[in-house]
Amino acid sequence: MDAVEKANAERQKRWIKDQKVGEGTYAVVYRGHEASTGKKIAIKKIKVGQFKDGLDMSAIREVKYLRELHHQNIIALFDVFSSKTNLNLVLEFLDADLELIIKDRSIVFLPADIKSWLAMTLRGLEFCHRNWVLHRDLKPNNLLIASDGQLKIADFGLARDFADPGYKMTCQVITRWYRPPELLFGSRYYSTAVDIWSVGCIFAELMLRIPYLPGESDVDQLRTTFRALGTPTEEDWPGHTKLPHYVAVGQFPKPPLRDLFTAATADALNLLSKCLIYEPRKRISARDALNHPYFFALPNPTNPAKLPKSASQLAPRPLEEVDGNVDPSGSAAAPGTKAAGTAARLKRKASVSEAETRAVARRLDFTLSSSQRSP
Repeated sequence: MDAVEKANAERQKRWIKDQKVGEGTYAVVYRGHEASTGKKIAIKKIKVGQFKDGLDMSAIREVKYLRELHHQNIIALFDVFSSKTNLNLVLEFLDADLELIIKDRSIVFLPADIKSWLAMTLRGLEFCHRNWVLHRDLKPNNLLIASDGQLKIADFGLARDFADPGYKMTCQVITRWYRPPELLFGSRYYSTAVDIWSVGCIFAELMLRIPYLPGESDVDQLRTTFRALGTPTEEDWPGHTKLPHYVAVGQFPKPPLRDLFTAATADALNLLSKCLIYEPRKRISARDALNHPYFFALPNPTNPAKLPKSASQLAPRPLEEVDGNVDPSGSAAAPGTKAAGTAARLKRKASVSEAETRAVARRLDFTLSSSQRSP
């Protein structure tokens, strides 16, 4: 046994598999623990031999970016080791996700709870963007919930770095219901605004408790979006009619957001509208969103430890991060939008100053929140 094999064998002994919790075509996930401490972990076993040309690119991306990104609101990768024809990722164990909580009708959301989940999502995303990483698949079941209530962004299988604004990227990313119009129209040049659109859809879903823009196909997704937000004009979004896959899908007036989000505050609606601006260059950034008045108006965000939890544990499910991304199906549609049908399957560091980072973190310190849950 050479030195590399010996080191790999030693790493493998550190982690013990306990129980299989999910399986997909290309991977199996186990709940496990660290041999020396008993700490709970998840082991994702990726079947390398399944791929004709070697390892799946999504697995390479996930390892690459989780090795680089260390943040309270991003899932932690503890170790990587190989065994036979498998690659094993040792990850933080998180047994619930935001989709599970949204769908649990026994849970009542307070405005402060929504604010807390959204703030944690934006904190993790701002860190990704600050380190020149696009996530490109934000949706509720990729936002995992730790036992202490902390929300963690997971599934970096479609992530990539960005820097040069003239560099072409694929438009076949982001699960359809959370995909911005510029990608549906085939734009190959984009930046952080694509993730912000997804955050806006998640924010709306937290308020509605059902998906906001559930399209049945790419064209229907555009129609559903325009029905909810109005058809963009050349003034709203200069140049959109010249995008590669542009197609006219009808003229719809722009309804006031207040008609649907009747209980939302003015600040909440303002932030939502800034996340869902058609012109990508005018869409709010994650950093500016964290500094939006919505987060500093009462009620304060709920402390993560006091956030509601689902009574049911996360059920075993297909491993979307390695099999390709699958839209949720069978959910009711948001009022005023077309009902959802069978979901379709997708194919599948410069930074700001440390002082600026601390300022945002301090202003959103949940430990300062005096929010108390009702009995």
